[in-house]
Amino acid sequence: MAILGRRQKAKESEPRLLDVAASMQGSLVFQESVNLRISGRFEGTLETRGNLTVGERALVQADITGEEITVAGRVTGKVVAKRSLRLVPPAVLTGEIWTPVLQVEPGARLEGSVHMAEEGNWMTLDEVAEYLEIEIRLLEQWAGEGKIPGTRKTGQWQFERAKIDEWVATQKSS
Repeated sequence: MAILGRRQKAKESEPRLLDVAASMQGSLVFQESVNLRISGRFEGTLETRGNLTVGERALVQADITGEEITVAGRVTGKVVAKRSLRLVPPAVLTGEIWTPVLQVEPGARLEGSVHMAEEGNWMTLDEVAEYLEIEIRLLEQWAGEGKIPGTRKTGQWQFERAKIDEWVATQKSS
């Protein structure tokens, strides 16, 4: 009886597998860990936790944020892989990439810019807003006015964690 209980608990804590084979457009956000596979067409914004795989036949035009991302299909857009990004043939990725670890296998193509930093050293606009417990619009205004340290690249704000922590410390002391 105890073994069945442990197995069931293990299954509940494992990330769910979701395979999207249809054509979709819009914004997908996964708050909980999921193993996501895109096999069809997707256009919009995708934010996921866990593993994301873009299948060989997939066509994706999106800004993607995830933890571990593997691309075998065609992706156009900004890709933020917080842990790692792997391109396997016949992958074609066109856009801006932010990741601490990048692996491009022979036969896969990458066209665009790559920004590499140690895992956890940079944050997105959403992450900083959540971290500081403020509205995104206010954070974006502060960044635009130079009141908080950030860098705008290809229309997106990026923040170095150490600089944000330093900024928070100076705000507390003033």
